[in-house]
Amino acid sequence: MSTGKYRKEHNCLNCGQIVEKHYCSNCGQPNLELKENFWQFISHSIAHYFHFDNKFFQTLVPLLTKPGQVTLDYLAGKRARYINPISMYIFVSIVYFIVVPNKLEHKEAAVEFHSSNKDSKKSTAEELSESLEDKDIDDDSFIGKSTSYLQRKLDLADFKSLSFSEQQAKINQIIHRKDSLKTDEYDDVLDSYQKYHIIKQDSTYSAYLLRQQKLKESDRDSWIDRILKKREIAINQKSASGNWSVKEELEHYRPKQYFLLMPLLALFIMWNFRRNHIYYLDHLIFTIHGTTAFFITQIITVPLRRDLFGTGSTISDLIKCAVIIGIIWYLYKALTVFYQRSRKVTIKKMITLTFLYMIAGFISEWVIERFIYYFV
Repeated sequence: MSTGKYRKEHNCLNCGQIVEKHYCSNCGQPNLELKENFWQFISHSIAHYFHFDNKFFQTLVPLLTKPGQVTLDYLAGKRARYINPISMYIFVSIVYFIVVPNKLEHKEAAVEFHSSNKDSKKSTAEELSESLEDKDIDDDSFIGKSTSYLQRKLDLADFKSLSFSEQQAKINQIIHRKDSLKTDEYDDVLDSYQKYHIIKQDSTYSAYLLRQQKLKESDRDSWIDRILKKREIAINQKSASGNWSVKEELEHYRPKQYFLLMPLLALFIMWNFRRNHIYYLDHLIFTIHGTTAFFITQIITVPLRRDLFGTGSTISDLIKCAVIIGIIWYLYKALTVFYQRSRKVTIKKMITLTFLYMIAGFISEWVIERFIYYFV
């Protein structure tokens, strides 16, 4: 779609071939005059924009409402009305990773949770102690053992919040009590406290090295352990500042993760529908269209849930349930339309694909987290 004055000459300015009409049959460039005024430039740009806009919606509507049909049409050669699958995926994914993530909200929610959790831990511990004093509970009973376990967890949480010197005083107190009573009852508690005391002691790499020098040479960490410990301390220091976390850094790698998982999902689909005798590239195009439809759904629903109704509201929960049901319906319908298998076979293979994709997602996320933790 072009606007402007066509040239009288019949040589293509782009590739040099002879232009019989208005477009070069070799490269497709319109044979327009180079000189154009401001309004011709604007109208030319707008025409190209609305040409893209028209193709975008011609692809978007059937992509969302007729699962699998866009892929069938594209592979059948009906491509003039649709945007290229990769081009549309890139455009939609850019919008997705701009609109959907909201790190500030997560960060504020985390701060609010930790602050309220800190207050609640103390009150819960106090209530538990008062309850144990008021009621005669058998220590060997299920309730007694469960209560003791919960009490130890609360005590350990309180211990973690103490300063280094306060932790040391607490440990010395337990050691003194253990020696005076000559009992092994406090061994497990003491081991747990000393473990977290060492973590707090190694708050800096220089403190860690100083502690290593005080140990016997046979008890010191190896050079590999020292490298890993140095990285661990650096991560803990960055996380303690509140401006960075592994989970937040992981969100930067989501586009790469989803992009790399698409070929793997296409491979899973090819294995499950191998009797259809379809080329891998066709499975990949089907996967790209499905992932694009998922991103578009999230672009629409996530801001509604997060910004308009609030993530904890009833309407937000209903939208979330509707999205999950919609994804299940979309996947089933797309597999049925594209692969033309029976309902029973499609449902069975859909469950298998979901299971394999979840495993691949967990493994890839674990690998990325390890990469971030030790190398970023």
